[in-house]
Amino acid sequence: MASMTSIEWTDATWNPVTGCTKISKGCDHCYAERFSERFRGTPGHPFESGFDLTLRPERLEHPLRWRQPRMIFVNSMSDLFHKDIPQSFISKVCDTMERAHWHTFQVLTKRSSLMRKFLRSRYGEGGGPTHIWFGVSVEDGTKKSRIKHLQEAPAGVRFLSIEPLIGPVGKLDLTGIDWVIVGGESGPGARPMNPEWVREVRDQCRVNNVAFFFKQWGGLRPKSGGRELDGKRWSQFPTVKPAYADAAE
Repeated sequence: MASMTSIEWTDATWNPVTGCTKISKGCDHCYAERFSERFRGTPGHPFESGFDLTLRPERLEHPLRWRQPRMIFVNSMSDLFHKDIPQSFISKVCDTMERAHWHTFQVLTKRSSLMRKFLRSRYGEGGGPTHIWFGVSVEDGTKKSRIKHLQEAPAGVRFLSIEPLIGPVGKLDLTGIDWVIVGGESGPGARPMNPEWVREVRDQCRVNNVAFFFKQWGGLRPKSGGRELDGKRWSQFPTVKPAYADAAE
């Protein structure tokens, strides 16, 4: 079964894969690695192997058993499009998401080109299911190529997670983007986030009518600085009818 979570923009997490490897500066202080490595070598613990990439086929059908509709963040402890995850396993994850149509799934990756290739193979030129949201993580202006890859992928709903925001992103092309999340880094050694970087993203979202969600300022603890921006909480979601609305009708 998926696990409840304190992440503000989702209801639960589901990890059919755990573990990952670092590919950019946004990975430097990875919370998932920090958590997993605490249990390396603990016999019988789910993270006995720490943050080593691990497929967990026994979890593949968990969302099908969870009958109450939820927003589910997929692989909060990994990256579904890591190059070492077999395509056949990614397909099985997608099979489950497609079958569990009463949930809304949120899939986030830094391996944007691999995601684009997979989605094109699976969905062709059409759009993917609207209850499966695909997003890319962008930490500063040097990683905007990931946005282009996302725009070129046949996803039903597209989103950006600009977290941890560790530098200005500059002008964004938000064509085809439905949602933007921004957040500061948290944990030991957290890099500070300039408020002007956040405002720059927020203002572009407002101009382009893109839903904007400000998650946190960050700090030693995720909640250290709160989540108000200019005296307001920004908690917008895409104006997409949730998949589970149909199940309730």
